[in-house]
Parts: sequence; structure tokens; C-alpha cells
Amino acid sequence: MSGCFRIAAPAKLNLGLEIVGKRADGYHDLVTILQTIAPPDDDLELAAATYVRLRIDDPELGGPDNLALQALHRLRTDARITTGAALRLTKRIPIAAGLGGASSDAASALLAARALWNLDTPDARLAAIAGRLGSDVPFFLIGGAALAEGRGTELTRLPSPPVVFVVVAPHATILRKTPTLYAALDSADYSSGAAVREQAARLCAGNSLDPTLLVNAFARPLYALRPDLAEIPAIMRRAGAMHPAISGAGPAHVAPFIDPERAKWVATTLRAAVGHVARIFVAHPAPRAQPRRIR
Repeated sequence: MSGCFRIAAPAKLNLGLEIVGKRADGYHDLVTILQTIAPPDDDLELAAATYVRLRIDDPELGGPDNLALQALHRLRTDARITTGAALRLTKRIPIAAGLGGASSDAASALLAARALWNLDTPDARLAAIAGRLGSDVPFFLIGGAALAEGRGTELTRLPSPPVVFVVVAPHATILRKTPTLYAALDSADYSSGAAVREQAARLCAGNSLDPTLLVNAFARPLYALRPDLAEIPAIMRRAGAMHPAISGAGPAHVAPFIDPERAKWVATTLRAAVGHVARIFVAHPAPRAQPRRIR
């Protein structure tokens, strides 16, 4: 096996996220709409090698816990092959921001490695491997928009909304963010999933996104843990983003816009106001990652 493949791993947004309850296996049942977006996207380049190795532009992310590296090892074991791969990973998606960068890297690594190693692993088997890596990883194998239920791995494809997004990703470090925020949930944060399902029905019917339905169960625990982040929605509204919401468990916030020029203007205003403490960008819906041979 030889050659080299490149793949752009997109970020994602949660367009509403409701926690329905806690499961017997320790996970939570949730209902959310996931949407892949670009920019930003991480860049992965995968070349044939004698063993699996990773080179990454952020050394702190280059250890054995790196999810893309784990994805390569798991696919290699599943396929019962000994061929390796040299993975070069360039990070552009804000880290631990609720934008799914690590999960996207893992899914993209699976897709690129399947192509590089010329495997006949079917999509369903790839999805099973992805599900063992993380709840969001199977979604990135299909990309676009999807209603995610259960652990987040029960996926129903949806049409992507015809909008662009202004994203505010604060430079805020929260140690063990996801488990910490899940542990902070209480029964008052649970809901029926009705708002997210109503949004999904709107998209299926060909309607645009209803920003008033962008609820997120992590709002209370996130702002309780980091009261400084509670100011972000008001700052976004003052800049012209009328319905800001949290993506994932945060701290990234997002607001949809029908008019791309209006979105650019709001993003510029936000950069002037909080650009020193947050990364602000305009993104559009994007399809799933596709590996391409580059040599």
C-alpha cells in the first residue's frame, strides 16, 4: 500500500440540545441537531508507513489519548492488518469549545485510513468503531445535518438550514469540561426534547431554522461554573445577534443569520468588542469530510 490522502475535518454546531434523562449505562439520553460547518476545519494528511505515528502542530494534543490516533489503531485492529500510517494533523478548530474538533478528527482519520489501506470495511462497521471512540464521532462520518438521539449515536439525516452562523468561541479553559458539566446537570435541566424535535420537523418540511428553539440544557451548569461566560449572550445581542445559543457543552456560542453580509457585519462588531478574549468567525453549513488522494 502506498500513497497519501488528505481530508478536511469540519467543525460542528449543536442547533439545540436537550437532555431527556440519565441512562442505566451512565450516559445521558439527549436530543440534538448536529450540523457540520466550515470554516474552520482541521487538516489531516495520511500517508502509508510501517507503523502508526502522529505529527501534530500542538504538542499537548499529540499523546496516546489523541482521538484520531486511537481511530487509526482501532481500525487497524478491526481490519487485522499490520500496515501503519503517518498522520499529520493541523488544528484549526478551537479546542474543547463545543465544536467537535477531536470527534471530527477521529471520523476523518477513519475515512482517510479506509481509503489509504484500501479496506472494504462497510459504513455500518466504520460507524460501530466510531461509536466506541465517542458519541459524536459517528455523526462526522455522515456530516451535513442530523437529528441525534440516545447517546447521540442514533442519527436521522436532515436538510441543512439555509443560514450562516456567527460563532463566538471564548478562550476559556474548563478542566475535564464535558464530564464536569454532565455531572453538574440536575433534574431541572432535563426536558422532553420537544423543542429540538420541533426544529427537526421544520427543517424536514423545508422551513428555515427557528432561532427561538435553540435551547441548550448546559446553559445553567455552564454559567454556574463560569459566571463570566453568562455575559456572552448579552454581548452578542448588543452586536446584532438576536438569538445566541450554546453549542454542545460550550463555551462556544452561535447565532444563525439568513443574510451573510449581516453576519459578517455582526462578526466584525464582535471582534472589536471581545476579540481579545474570544475567537469570532462566520461559518456556513458543510458536507461530510471526503478523503482525496494527493500523491
